[in-house]
Amino acid sequence: MPKVFRLALREYVAAVRTKAFLLGLVLGPVFMCGSFFAMVLTKDQVDTTDKRVAVVDRSGALAQSLLDAAQARNEKEVADKTTGKKLKPAYLLEVVPPNAADPQGQRLALSDRVRRKELHAFLEIGAEVLQPRKDSPRQRVEYYAKSPALDDVRRWIEGPLNDQLRQRRLREAGIDPAAVGHLLERVSVDGLGLIAQDAKTGEISKARRGNAAEALGPAIVLQLLLFILFMIGAAPLLQSVMEEKTQRIAELLLGSVTPFELMLGKLLGGVAVSLTGAAVYLLAPVLVLTSLALAKFIPYHILPWFLAYMLTAMFMYGAIFAALGSACVEPKDAQALQFPAMLPMMIPMFLLGPVLKEPNSAMAIWLSLFPPFTPMLMLLRQSLPEGVPAWQPWVGLAGVLVCTVLSVWASGRIFRVGILMQGKVPRLTELGRWAIRG
Repeated sequence: MPKVFRLALREYVAAVRTKAFLLGLVLGPVFMCGSFFAMVLTKDQVDTTDKRVAVVDRSGALAQSLLDAAQARNEKEVADKTTGKKLKPAYLLEVVPPNAADPQGQRLALSDRVRRKELHAFLEIGAEVLQPRKDSPRQRVEYYAKSPALDDVRRWIEGPLNDQLRQRRLREAGIDPAAVGHLLERVSVDGLGLIAQDAKTGEISKARRGNAAEALGPAIVLQLLLFILFMIGAAPLLQSVMEEKTQRIAELLLGSVTPFELMLGKLLGGVAVSLTGAAVYLLAPVLVLTSLALAKFIPYHILPWFLAYMLTAMFMYGAIFAALGSACVEPKDAQALQFPAMLPMMIPMFLLGPVLKEPNSAMAIWLSLFPPFTPMLMLLRQSLPEGVPAWQPWVGLAGVLVCTVLSVWASGRIFRVGILMQGKVPRLTELGRWAIRG
């Protein structure tokens, strides 16, 4: 075993001394948080080019109210009252008389104006919009633009248009809109946590207001952090083993250690690299948050599980990468196998959305109990406010341990054959045969 630890130390020192490791250690969180900071820094960067929109009002009753609403918006919201700096684009509405004889031709002509950039878009208000009939196309309000789905003008128009429609329909029903305005006000639903009672004092605590960033932030950050640690600790083993094999360094090492000891030494080195990354990524935020008196946001109860999942998964994934690296003959072979080997780490990232939305659904439970996905998905579910039943993390961890032992055992058998084999690259079926027969 001392030889294994010397191999692990050699692998660890070789990894952490490289510029790639140091850059990855620094740039990993930067890229992870880059999109968030980019959104914060660019949230005020708005295209202030004026938007001209043609309005074809076939009802003959709503165009003027839209013009008035646009003018009021332009006066209040477009420029800063103090500096006069333009903050938003002005919405310039242009009323176009409807062509009842050839409505489709009019739509084509207006579309051509949009293509020539004379207009940003055009709006068509149906003739029966005030007295809608079921399934009648004449009651529709349609907005035509190059990118209507993401258009801010379309979203803004919905507000004043519906306000005016509501007022006119009330008047036609003989109801004064001013008298019933309070009846139509929207009521917001505040999200609060559950109320709890202190077991010692009997005091009932107040419910805390729900906060999306506080609820989802730790879960997503730990998930991404786990992925980064796998990438800097496990993934490089494929390339490392392949290089030592092709350069015949492995043959020299096998003169003093067994193939399994060589693989185990590399695995321990990869685990040590991940632990170094974890120490940096976990200790730095803990120290910063503690110094800012924000220690209450640190999920201390999750950190032991984070380390347990990271260690077991590092052995599981690392053994797979090392085994595949031993089967490679050329660098292009390693490149071809890199993506399939990373799938068990990547698929949980694709499942973030549905698991975050329903963390205790049957699908989320079974996916988080599938050993290759457990380290990432179970940790994600445990980090959410809903929590998980106490038995699930233990069952999941037991499954990961069993899968890790099997992976290391099978990878060791593949490594023993592949590390000394030269020439033809084995097929996956052949790798399976090596794992079974040795």
